[in-house]
Amino acid sequence: MKNFSTWILVMFMGMYWVLRVIIALAAQLHWDFAGIEPLNMQMEVILLFVVLVCIILVVKRKMIGGLLYLLAYGLYFGTDIVNNIQNLVNALETVDINLYMNLFISLIGVILPIAVMLDLLLDKNRKLHPKDKKTDWFYANEKFDRKLDERADKNNYRTL
Repeated sequence: MKNFSTWILVMFMGMYWVLRVIIALAAQLHWDFAGIEPLNMQMEVILLFVVLVCIILVVKRKMIGGLLYLLAYGLYFGTDIVNNIQNLVNALETVDINLYMNLFISLIGVILPIAVMLDLLLDKNRKLHPKDKKTDWFYANEKFDRKLDERADKNNYRTL
């Protein structure tokens, strides 16, 4: 994880995960957390654990982590975005602020996985220069090894 963009996205993933934990906890304790409510409490808890695995996979630069993150949050929040937009379009009278807050949180829940996926796709360093700790130490010293070999060839020691 050498890119600054990846560090920032992982921090946003972590902050959004903490926000979702607080929202789930507030819903269970019947607190009003700025009018934000989980869509489905059982799915929310399952997604909290799935996202933990996705964060680890994104840190390790695995494409499957980004895909799983995009798929899980896209399906979970995508339907909520469509429903909230339809409610806004069909509303004849005033609309509650809670609808706007839920729409905003759902939009963040869809934009963040898209940004993570784009970061993984656009990272050329991951494909061109993969790191292998088992062999990089050997090949990294190739220039030093050549100098040592040239110097060693000039030594003429007698053996008795």
